[in-house]
Amino acid sequence: MGFPAGPGSDPRYLLSEIQLIDIDDLAAGEVRAIWDLAAKAPQRLDGTVAWSFEGNGIRTRTTFLQAFRDLGLAWTELPQLLKTDERVVDLAGYLDPFYSLYVIRESDHARLRAFAGASARPVINAMSAQAHPCEVLTDAWFIDQEVSPITQVRIGLWGPPTNVLRSWHALARVLGIELLHFCGSEFHHHGSHIGFRAAADSLVDVLVTDSWPTSFSDPAWTLSRAQLARLGNPRLLPTPPFYVGKELGFDPVLYEGFTGYAQKRALLQVQRAIVAHAMARG
Repeated sequence: MGFPAGPGSDPRYLLSEIQLIDIDDLAAGEVRAIWDLAAKAPQRLDGTVAWSFEGNGIRTRTTFLQAFRDLGLAWTELPQLLKTDERVVDLAGYLDPFYSLYVIRESDHARLRAFAGASARPVINAMSAQAHPCEVLTDAWFIDQEVSPITQVRIGLWGPPTNVLRSWHALARVLGIELLHFCGSEFHHHGSHIGFRAAADSLVDVLVTDSWPTSFSDPAWTLSRAQLARLGNPRLLPTPPFYVGKELGFDPVLYEGFTGYAQKRALLQVQRAIVAHAMARG
């Protein structure tokens, strides 16, 4: 039998069940399945990854490439895959026969989502302007393993909305956990499982920060040791790259609750698990 004509209306071209563009593309059971895989030794897989990576992303790039090696997967770099004017349906139609899955870092979240909808292969978002699901699944797994079961941990988010903090919102919706987001009142909105605070006025067990958007500058949201004290001196998980003098007013390495550089080693385990889960379901 010949190849199907391509994605779109052709009923023979079935879309993949697994697209991880943000965490709310997953069910709660899938999040737990990924975390269970992360705790196990990797199993060798067969296939080729289409790999397109915008920007630096030095930690994410390091751990994804190592994940491919650990899983025995080949990869082909496709620089600027979604930066062309070509329709995503045509890109997917031509490329899908050659690849088992795509791992793409692309700032244009809507175009990435459209490509995932057009492709019959799993698509993993390695970061977009709106979401960073792999980073947040990793940090949440670390909390679940190293602090307490995540349903029992009071987690706070600090600062203006970013791709990382939006993915935390998505995780809260999927797992049904409650988060406190400390940010300016202009960013407050009604959202299930998210409580907004305009000041450091509630105790948390873990506080997550992220580097500010380039358009944001407000020294009132430069996290200080005094604000941490009002939050109960929680574990501090700054999402790298972090910047002292912007989102942080002190060197986190000197703070006794800093989760430490080694915490990001979990990226490798979780990214391996995400790839394996996607390929098993794709």
